Amino acid sequence: MISKRNYGSSLKFIILAIAIFSVGLDAAAQAIVKTQKADVIIYGGTAAAITAAVQVTKMGRSVIVVSPDNHLGGLSSSGLGFTDTGNKSVIGGLAREFYHRVYLHYQQDSAWKWQRKSEYGNKGQGTPAIDGKDRTMWIFEPHVAEKVMEDFVKENHIRVFRNSWLNRASGVKMKAGKITEISMLNGEKFQGKVFIDATYEGDLMAAAGITYHVGREPNSRYGETWNGVQAMVFQHEHHFAKAIDPYKIPGNPNSGFLPEINSTPIGINGAEDKKLQAYCFRMCLTNKTENRIAFPKPDRYNPQDYELLIRVFDSGWRALFNKYDPLPNHKTDTNNHGPFSTDFIGMNYDYPEAVYEKRNKIIKAHADYQKGLMYFMCTDQRVPKDLQQKLNTWGLAKDEFKDNENWPYQIYVREARRMISDYVMTENEVLGKRSVPFPIAMGSYALDSHNVQRYITTEGFVQNEGDIGVKAPAPYGISYGAIVPKQQQCTNLLVPVCLSASHIAYGSVRMEPVFMILGESAATAAVLAIAKKTSVQEVDYKELKALLLKQKQLLRFGVPN
Repeated sequence: MISKRNYGSSLKFIILAIAIFSVGLDAAAQAIVKTQKADVIIYGGTAAAITAAVQVTKMGRSVIVVSPDNHLGGLSSSGLGFTDTGNKSVIGGLAREFYHRVYLHYQQDSAWKWQRKSEYGNKGQGTPAIDGKDRTMWIFEPHVAEKVMEDFVKENHIRVFRNSWLNRASGVKMKAGKITEISMLNGEKFQGKVFIDATYEGDLMAAAGITYHVGREPNSRYGETWNGVQAMVFQHEHHFAKAIDPYKIPGNPNSGFLPEINSTPIGINGAEDKKLQAYCFRMCLTNKTENRIAFPKPDRYNPQDYELLIRVFDSGWRALFNKYDPLPNHKTDTNNHGPFSTDFIGMNYDYPEAVYEKRNKIIKAHADYQKGLMYFMCTDQRVPKDLQQKLNTWGLAKDEFKDNENWPYQIYVREARRMISDYVMTENEVLGKRSVPFPIAMGSYALDSHNVQRYITTEGFVQNEGDIGVKAPAPYGISYGAIVPKQQQCTNLLVPVCLSASHIAYGSVRMEPVFMILGESAATAAVLAIAKKTSVQEVDYKELKALLLKQKQLLRFGVPN
């Protein structure tokens, strides 16, 4: 019996106990809510992730997209609107549907806010921007691509968990060679039958213990010519065509090197290293006054960082605007061009393996460098006046990336990790020297690598290294074996972005339309594996091929599929 003297405190204890019990129930309920289940779990917010999710849904299975990003579509939605099509005839399935939807958008008068459609022109990369016959459009503004991706999600009722970052240290649970659950830094957990890593970095793949490579392999490893170090090989216009002094005080080695110049030996041609082709942001610029924002001064700005560019200008170089590729509405997809440009050469080597905090610092350094470059060219008195005056008619587009100070959401991760599976795509497949077994997609772009490092030649001048562009003679197949890990490592994971390919072969594969195609093919294989209760490695290729052809994919070029 409770005494009157203790009644108040006892009542408080009972109320507190009830509250604690209720909180416990809420916590348990939240724990249940935080463990989400679906047939297929896709990690990533790229275009490959979304096309994969759409295909899973179309095949009647449940799917969840777990995206580290708030904005979906990866580079396709983040400035890369001047599509690297290669041979557009081999772009099929949901990838072609994406470009068809872009076409439909620009058929509307309301899409042309800052420019008449008749004034736009029709320039694409190796193909007309607008293909009326096939009802596709290959060139687009960033927000248009993002809208198409969001429409895909909405129409297919796809569950997307945004801003969800994989716990890379301990967030992958495996049992008997299968991933059973992945957990995020925010506590969310996801359980599925098959998992797809559709990130540019390959974080889920790496956390699952799959073997992978970072950097350039030696030519000897896969019998290649264009892998490894490629000093004094110039296949684009991104090298120093004239002798440029590398020292802070010209002619004085004791003064030290200008920033971002590698002073150590670079190795012999064809040798391996752990270095990566450069990253940048694909800027969406405009010269429409009403929609233009002046280039901002970055948080970290040092004019000395761009001294080398002044020396390039002084040498007579003037091709500054050659990669201001036109998008609709007086906008651009502005990419790296020339010996000193938007690529932050040599500053990304640590990115693939870096923890999130360090990656963010690398991304911020790239943004500061690129913003600083634009600000420098617009304001520094040493920049040639004619170029400076023209540049000052350009700026960031007010109506793009509006919640990110008009700066692209996604840095251009041209390569990071690449899986090493039983089958590795090499330049031999890309160049048609070797046939491809079990094709699930086609590529057609050139072997394409941006510069990897900036170094000092034996003559004592600065030079760039790693820029390769070797045309593929014809579209080539991409093998199913390149997107599945070795069976002894994991039997329910597919990797359509950081697939098994050498550095130089990946330079051709790494195009956004190809990633979309590979995402769709990976999803199809995932559903087949679930339906047949088999590993992803043991999926029946005949069944997979039949489904891909039904989805209007292209698997072989110039011969019946």
